[in-house]
Amino acid sequence: MFDQLSDRLQKVMKFLRGEGKITESNLNEALKQIRLALLEADVNYKVVKDFEARIKVKALDQTVLDSLTPAQQVIKIVRDELSEILGTTDKPLTFASAPPSIFMLVGLQGSGKTTTCGKLAKWAVGKGKNPLLVSFDLKRAAAQDQLRTIAGQLRLPFYEMTAQAMAKPKTALADLLVFTRNHGYDLLLVDTAGRLHVDDELMDELKFVKDALAPIETIYIGDAMTGQDAVKSAKAFAEKIGLTSLILTKLDGDARGGAALSIVAVTNVPVKFIGVGEKFDKLEVFHPDRMASRILGMGDILSLIEKAEQETDLKEAEEMARRLRKQEFTFDDFRSQLRQLKKMGLLEGLLGHLPQAGPFKKLAGAQMDEKRLLHFEAIINSMTAAERDDPKIINGSRRLRIARGSGRPVSEVNQLLRQFQDMKSMMKKSVFQKMMSSFK
Repeated sequence: MFDQLSDRLQKVMKFLRGEGKITESNLNEALKQIRLALLEADVNYKVVKDFEARIKVKALDQTVLDSLTPAQQVIKIVRDELSEILGTTDKPLTFASAPPSIFMLVGLQGSGKTTTCGKLAKWAVGKGKNPLLVSFDLKRAAAQDQLRTIAGQLRLPFYEMTAQAMAKPKTALADLLVFTRNHGYDLLLVDTAGRLHVDDELMDELKFVKDALAPIETIYIGDAMTGQDAVKSAKAFAEKIGLTSLILTKLDGDARGGAALSIVAVTNVPVKFIGVGEKFDKLEVFHPDRMASRILGMGDILSLIEKAEQETDLKEAEEMARRLRKQEFTFDDFRSQLRQLKKMGLLEGLLGHLPQAGPFKKLAGAQMDEKRLLHFEAIINSMTAAERDDPKIINGSRRLRIARGSGRPVSEVNQLLRQFQDMKSMMKKSVFQKMMSSFK
């Protein structure tokens, strides 16, 4: 999402690092490049103007100019101000002191609102919540179909709004609240009506639902791919309905990312989650400071560690560490590692969390072929248990059989065997063994 903007801003940071002294002249040049980068990324013009003005005032402060590393000080100012645009710090969703907590999702049609409802439900289950999903749209009875399907896929309860009930919406919503309390659901996720454009009829319906349910969170779902249209829509919803939170969807897309940088400043409402894929587990807590660091090429190691902790089985990791120390690493272990990588997500996305400088630069910018990992796993699956345990017995005829069984050429089998041997050789180095011993 932020690749183009990140590339431009990183060039500005490199320019500043190359300046031995910060002057008003070279700062103006840097600010000009920052301004162009943000405008090209479709960031709201007023947001850009305010951003630039704040940086200039802070960067020309005498304390910064007199410091031993003025360029680094200015870069920190840019990072902090970028984080400010994005919302300063992450803010968790609010839950009611007495259940049920009611989350009302609003937004335009096609923004990913219904899918996000499912993602939030899955996230809530992981937090020990017991959610109930419901769709309420007075104009489109079929709007329930998608959410009902999603609830079925997640094996979560769905509340059916019948045509008869919808004919008396006030009573229907009152019955919904009674049902939620009586059945012990501590979270009610309400997917609401969506239209292609903001109109008074839609706003009136949403205000009616909000007044009837009194949700603790009114969450706007914004499609980050739509640029300034998402910003305008979010502002309209904030003014006419009142919002408490934002969730930006499709942050894994290739749009310019300006909406994500503008929407908080325009609505004065925090982004709490971002959607980074279509699957129901592709919903991430939004950390403004970490996102600012990633945009400037400083990486986001904390999020990478958290993702690894969520997806990694601790006992399995400890056993793997023991086997590595004893030089017992086999193709079965290697296959397990490949599967862990797939659970964590696309490699390019993971590597994007690394800093774009220093020893990580080459790795962070690497182009990883996801299909190659699948091919490697297919090759390993075509080996016998004895071959996976001791690859040295894999001779020419065995390689041919493995190639045929996996549907891959012999050259790929040879490549995997070489890479596996290289990996084992690397693991014999004391530095690697010391690093892995921390799991013990």
